[in-house]
Amino acid sequence: MMFTLSHNSTRQKSLEDLHNQMAPAMVELSKFLERQVHDFEPPIRFLVDHCLQNRGKRIRPSLVFLTGKCDDPETLKKLVRVAAVVEIVHIATLVHDDILDRAEKRRGQPTVSAEFGAHTAVLLGDALFSHALHLASQFDTVEVCRLVSQSTRRVCSGEIAQTFRRGEWNLPLDHYLELLDMKTGELFSMSTYLGGLLSGYPRQQCRVLRRFGSRLGIAYQAYDDLADFIGDEKKIGKTLGTDLSTGKATLPLIQLFNRQNETASGELTRALQDADEATVRTILQSHGIYKQGITFVTDLLDEAVACLADLPRNSKARGNLHDLSQFLRMKLEELDKTRLAI
Repeated sequence: MMFTLSHNSTRQKSLEDLHNQMAPAMVELSKFLERQVHDFEPPIRFLVDHCLQNRGKRIRPSLVFLTGKCDDPETLKKLVRVAAVVEIVHIATLVHDDILDRAEKRRGQPTVSAEFGAHTAVLLGDALFSHALHLASQFDTVEVCRLVSQSTRRVCSGEIAQTFRRGEWNLPLDHYLELLDMKTGELFSMSTYLGGLLSGYPRQQCRVLRRFGSRLGIAYQAYDDLADFIGDEKKIGKTLGTDLSTGKATLPLIQLFNRQNETASGELTRALQDADEATVRTILQSHGIYKQGITFVTDLLDEAVACLADLPRNSKARGNLHDLSQFLRMKLEELDKTRLAI
């Protein structure tokens, strides 16, 4: 089902309300992260500070706070700590991703690998992963540390699996979606699950929240892969075009190959082999692949939102997460406008 633009102002108001609702928790998170810098050894503190201060959208902490009971002071302390754990794991993956993708910019700033070298970036990412596990071990329940370690391993496994399949342009769609779940869905689902767990929600609701997080993460990563082809680098704040240049099989390529149009597939294969990015983009645009991709990501988002129906109607988390999902709808609309302007 394709999205419409008729309720854009209502969605914007909902997002502003969510932002205001989360503001106190986000302030506490920023303070907590600032304190973490001093736990690292003096020679690398400036690098850690560079990563932690270079703030992005902080979607994963947002999922923790919008799922959990932030109005309870004791629960909030736990949510802030676990949000920091998730964010640090995420930042560590970005530090490593930028090496693999040879990215120059991240959140509008030079990447660690571009400014300080790949060797430094590898070890810094490792140090961040280690610190996240250290923080996770400080909860009363071992389940937090267990889940964080498992999720971190799965995220790294997803990146390795994707590396093995570089240049495999016609990757089956189900394999692609599995990679997205490992790379992004895993941390999204960990955020919603732990937000519920630390707030004392019943296990059944925590499982629903985890399922929603996984679906939302898949939709978000598919959007990100699409944006790599048609996004506005100034608005997105990171180096675009890296998926194509590093041989990643992402949604636009997979969708064209899945059409089983021998002529189009042959043209695309030759352009990819020649590293002719301009021709690749022309082929995708001429076959309506970008429009198809936006529709596909919208359907993935609808699947995620549908999961929330299994939560109680009066659940605050249900309403919050539904409103947060509108953030991705708005990003899709922006991407569609960019597509039409190409």
